Amino acid sequence: MNLEKVVFGFFIVLALTLNFGFVLGDYDSSQHHNVYELFAAIVVNFIATILKFGDRTQVGALLLATSLVADLQLLAAAIVWGFATHMSPIGLDPSTMASIVSLAAGAMLANVISVVLLIIETATLRR
Repeated sequence: MNLEKVVFGFFIVLALTLNFGFVLGDYDSSQHHNVYELFAAIVVNFIATILKFGDRTQVGALLLATSLVADLQLLAAAIVWGFATHMSPIGLDPSTMASIVSLAAGAMLANVISVVLLIIETATLRR
C-alpha cells in the first residue's frame, strides 16, 4: 500500500465530506451551518490542492482544476459571511445565508467531480 496515495485520497474525501456537512441543512438558516465547519472545509481543501500540485498527467490537471474551483467557491463563501457579519448593517439574513450555502454547494460539486475522477483513475490502474 502506498502511503502517499492514502494521504492523497484521505484529504480529497475529507474535503468532500466537510463540505457536504456544511451544506447539509436548511439553506437559509444560519443555525444549520457552522462557521467553523466552513473554515475546516477551506483548510482541508487548500491541503488537498497543495497535494495535487506536481502531477503532470491529464487527470492530475483536472484534479487540480476542480480543487482550485472548490477553493475559490469556499473563499467566496467565507468572504460573503465575513462581510455580512462585520460590515453589513442588516447582518446575516436568510438571503445572504442562502448565497453562502449556494457557493459552498458549488464547491461541493467540484469536490464530487474530484472524487469521481480519483475513483476512475484508481479503477483504470493496472497492477
